[in-house]
Amino acid sequence: MAPGMKNIVILISGEGSNMAAIVGAAQRDGWGERLDARVAAVISNKAAARGLVFARGQGIATEVVEHTAHPTREAFDAALAAEIDRHAPALVVLAGFMRILTPEFVARYAGRLLNIHPSLLPAFPGLHTHQRAIEAGCRVAGATVHQVTAELDHGPILAQAVVPLLPHDTPDALAARVRTQEHLIYPRAIARFLSKP
Repeated sequence: MAPGMKNIVILISGEGSNMAAIVGAAQRDGWGERLDARVAAVISNKAAARGLVFARGQGIATEVVEHTAHPTREAFDAALAAEIDRHAPALVVLAGFMRILTPEFVARYAGRLLNIHPSLLPAFPGLHTHQRAIEAGCRVAGATVHQVTAELDHGPILAQAVVPLLPHDTPDALAARVRTQEHLIYPRAIARFLSKP
């Protein structure tokens, strides 16, 4: 690793489509040369996460820290943090990581922990965002990149994208349109974040 290189560690639980978009942007936009940054590792709480296969194919280190192997959330977060810290991260990126993190974990990475949420925060924090947006009669939906704080889905907002809510939308159809925007705004927000002095 080059001196001063900023390591990004991405946490996933499944397919890892946002992770793949970030890796693609890092390669395409020359983050190594332009930002002194690279995706150093992808870590999942599920061994079967398909995103791990993609990451390995890109030559990125992958690790699994199974949450089911730990008796408490605190024990899991401690094991996860130990694995993350092996990569000396400048930034820890949650990309479809389906675990609620303890305040201790969030504090450990304060100021360098990012998440993407499939709603226009502060609207619809938590789960089932697309269904809730449809039921509420919203005209628009979207996605938000934010810094993670101890309060779920409430950290400082770094980027948002808006998509129209169509008359006969289903949660799946809306999710697919929102995801397209997630794949655009998450890499951009990370690049902006890393380029700050």
